[in-house]
Amino acid sequence: MISPIGLFDSGVGGTTIWREVVRQLPWESTLYLADSLNAPYGEKSSEEIIALCEKNTEYLLDHHSKLIIVACNTATTNAITHLRAKYKVPFIGIEPAIKPAGLYSQTKTIGVLATQSTLKSAFFANTCQQLLDKGINVLKQEGIGLVPLIEEGKIDTPEMMVLLEQYLRPMVAEGIDYLVLGCTHYPYLTSLISEILPENVRIMDSAQAVAKQTERILSQNNLLAKKEEHVPSHLWLTNKNAEILQSFAPEGVRVLYEDF
Repeated sequence: MISPIGLFDSGVGGTTIWREVVRQLPWESTLYLADSLNAPYGEKSSEEIIALCEKNTEYLLDHHSKLIIVACNTATTNAITHLRAKYKVPFIGIEPAIKPAGLYSQTKTIGVLATQSTLKSAFFANTCQQLLDKGINVLKQEGIGLVPLIEEGKIDTPEMMVLLEQYLRPMVAEGIDYLVLGCTHYPYLTSLISEILPENVRIMDSAQAVAKQTERILSQNNLLAKKEEHVPSHLWLTNKNAEILQSFAPEGVRVLYEDF
């Protein structure tokens, strides 16, 4: 049996990471968990987040995942250290791409749109302090209400646009030239965000970096699938609404409801 790459998120957001992983590693099979029943993670306590991450991890391990991508910024900042200490499988986490944004910024001012839990995490605070020490101003904005709308499939809606205008206009006024999407759900909003941002403001997310790190860790552990070994399969599971998750799935991906 060919072991899959396991991924989990608090809902559909991690599918943005999944897409890049499959693009860069087309011969790998995948198993994706959308824990939409418990979304959003960003409003939960650290203890609650860790418990949910353990549940998801153990499901993926029970289904023979050879590596697990914590495809959620909130889960990574709150739980990945704990997960790596408790389980032997390799873990890949998601970090808001504020370091490269700070490095490339010409205005020395970058914006970050993320969940409350990510913005309040010690990991995020430490990274921001490193940038501040280099003279980079980091404008932080909590994306209240964005994840629930995405989870309901209400992306291109007036309600969504009102929230994005409210969150992004002040950062534009402060002179950002990079906007970091600090939640894996948010890349689904890129086209809407681009309508608000000036042309000189670049949008950054973590998907490419995560896929490259996944390939690196698989190679180091001699776990890479080979083209001649099998035809890859892709299964997405959700514990809430399979129709919503199906609407995000490309051709060839099976989407099922599962009580996990």
